[in-house]
Amino acid sequence: MTLLDRAAVWRLFGFVVLALLVIKSTHAGIFEEDDLIMVQGAPGVIHFKHDSDHAKYSWLVGAEWQSPSHWVAGASYFNNSFNQKCEYLYFGKSWPLDSISHNLYFKLTGGILLGYKKPYENKIPFNHNGVAPGAVPGLGYRFGDFNVQMNMLGTAGLMFTVGYDLFK
Repeated sequence: MTLLDRAAVWRLFGFVVLALLVIKSTHAGIFEEDDLIMVQGAPGVIHFKHDSDHAKYSWLVGAEWQSPSHWVAGASYFNNSFNQKCEYLYFGKSWPLDSISHNLYFKLTGGILLGYKKPYENKIPFNHNGVAPGAVPGLGYRFGDFNVQMNMLGTAGLMFTVGYDLFK
């Protein structure tokens, strides 16, 4: 990742945090009292198969809203496995796994992946001009305002994210 890429990521992250702070402070009836706003990041991906075309570093930054009924919506910006800047805009649901642990949860999201372009457009199914459907199942563990999550990236690999609840 070049210095310019890192600067862009930190600017985007700062913008998301600032926007969420402004939204929360103005409230305006948009969020309910028990809603969660989380920021998250991932330092890399573990691939199931080595590919010489894989980028040296893959990363992700994102923001997610969760309702008291565990519906989620979010957006993430990431460097894909082939060094292309991409986005994932999604909706989904999280289910607490209280029978195992009050901190454990399963999450399933679905949405739109943007940015997989030539020559790697065929690396994700149903891609057309850099736009494709996506689904990401995840298993997470919450401790206080923090969480860690393991996300399955189709048959390609695993991504571990770390999140922080900015607002409750």
